[in-house]
Amino acid sequence: MTREQRLTMADAANTRAAALARDAEDAARSFHDRHKAAPLAAAGALWADIARSHAAIAAALPETAKEK
Repeated sequence: MTREQRLTMADAANTRAAALARDAEDAARSFHDRHKAAPLAAAGALWADIARSHAAIAAALPETAKEK
């Protein structure tokens, strides 16, 4: 897997983490959905960890000729 692919995966995971964070915030503000806030926040945190992992791996990989 190339550096660019890892960065793309990190971006996708970060987008998913942000969406889950918004959903958790909305659930926390809702009287009827408040019970969903913690699981959504936990899933968002997991996706944020995945994004950081992909970014760290990408940082360790050499640049491709296309990126230079």
